[in-house]
Amino acid sequence: MPFIDSKVTVKISDQQKEEIKTELGKLITTLNKSETYLMVGIEDSCDLWLGGKKLDKGAYVAVSLYGNAPKESYDKLTGQICALLSDKLEIPGSAVYVTYHPVNDWGWNGRNF
Repeated sequence: MPFIDSKVTVKISDQQKEEIKTELGKLITTLNKSETYLMVGIEDSCDLWLGGKKLDKGAYVAVSLYGNAPKESYDKLTGQICALLSDKLEIPGSAVYVTYHPVNDWGWNGRNF
């Protein structure tokens, strides 16, 4: 039950969104999750500031998941997300924040797990 929510400063085409969504579906296996229940949100053209300076190219990515994953998996996924955003959107890793939110109570389809 993961959800990856991304806010990026640049405008993203529908094709780029589809490519990023597809790649995130592959990368989520790093946390021992599958794409089957992965939800992805991508919000482009956001205003983001880092260190008091407005970013021309930057991103904030929040990864929520039912349960936990090992710290090493979080570290690996952060690198993979930064590489993906650099490759697809030319956003440098130094302008990307990634946060992780393990959740104990997660609801879907009218009930909780």
